[in-house]
Amino acid sequence: MPIEFEMKKPYPPQERFLRAKNRRIAYGGARGGGKSYAMRKKLCLLALRYTGIQILLLRRTFPELRENHILPLRKMLNGIATYRDSAKEFSFPNGSRIKLGYLANEGDILQYQGQAYEVIGMDEATQFTESQYQAMTECNRLSGNMDEAFTPRMYFTCNPGGVGHAWVKRLFIDRAYNDNENPEDYIFIPASVYDNKYMLENNPEYVRNLEALPPKRRKAMLEGNWDVYEGQFFDEFRNNSDGYDTHEFTHVINPFTPPAHWRIFRSFDFGFNKPFSCGWWAYSEDGVLYRILELYGCTKNANEGVRWTPDEIFRRISQIEREHPYLSGKRIQGVADPACWKAESGESIAEVAERHGLFFDRADNARITGWMQVHNRLAFNSEGRARLYFFNTCKDTIRTIPLLLHDDHTVEDLDSDGEDHILPTRFATCA
Repeated sequence: MPIEFEMKKPYPPQERFLRAKNRRIAYGGARGGGKSYAMRKKLCLLALRYTGIQILLLRRTFPELRENHILPLRKMLNGIATYRDSAKEFSFPNGSRIKLGYLANEGDILQYQGQAYEVIGMDEATQFTESQYQAMTECNRLSGNMDEAFTPRMYFTCNPGGVGHAWVKRLFIDRAYNDNENPEDYIFIPASVYDNKYMLENNPEYVRNLEALPPKRRKAMLEGNWDVYEGQFFDEFRNNSDGYDTHEFTHVINPFTPPAHWRIFRSFDFGFNKPFSCGWWAYSEDGVLYRILELYGCTKNANEGVRWTPDEIFRRISQIEREHPYLSGKRIQGVADPACWKAESGESIAEVAERHGLFFDRADNARITGWMQVHNRLAFNSEGRARLYFFNTCKDTIRTIPLLLHDDHTVEDLDSDGEDHILPTRFATCA
């Protein structure tokens, strides 16, 4: 057996990762926790233990795959398995195989269609899109090469941030599952550089570098905080209502009944395949805006709409405004995306709303100007007061705002591929 297998005794989080037998096992959260090494070791142990097992190990790009796994595995498995460079795979004498691949873009999924692997590892899982993850779950099945019983499983290593932050956080941190997802299948094993005695002893400078990072990045990379990460668009947003964010101030507050003289607004963004969003806002006499209630048409899959018709949506909105104590009997001004007035065939969305007694003005949807207003309202003044707050009952707002990322090409704008349906772009329209 190679000396690599014998020399490094796993430290406690790695040992938990190596012993876990759930169907979906995630490891990491912070930098320096020995994630890639734990992944390589686990897959090699499985290949040695189970005759004929088929294993796939993925990274986002080929250069990452080569540096982080192909070269270390060639050293680790020297004399144990045969490496074929043309196929990018290690073959074991017992018929087991570790295939190495990458998913640089959505089209790369096609190369795995119809293939079956008892074990799939996704290293740095937050670099993969949710659709790439879902495609890999279809490949995670029995291959027919094994003689003994085995339950297919997937392994993930991850840090906060990246294009896959939302789906990894939902499954392993928030544990918010769809009806077809079994909570017992999922386990998250946190680890940090402080768990890695080899790093502490042999590379203390790396630890000091993590400790010296700017506060937001330090929280993500050193502490494994999933609510702050690189590329976050509204990095001013604070939510310490659950005690996790240790910032002194918070934008998430307990609900209260808005005073009768406060103005109430309704903002609306239509969606069918994507979520629709209706939010109710209270505007105080001192210019502070509160999101007091919401109706968000999203399935349990992030950024997936419930596919309600405009008639269904406005029927529900009308009912809420008649019955909810915050809204009943109030004069409510509405603003909506100008696209609601387009009537390419038949009745426009705005006209459907009017049939239900709901009236809207056209919102100014200049994105960058609008986002600047959100930034300005989220900022705390010297007295610790912001001009934008959210009732803690507005769960989808609280969930999605931290996930919004900067656009790669226009840094003042946010990435429109994200779940950006909650906030109106122009608060001036509401206030």
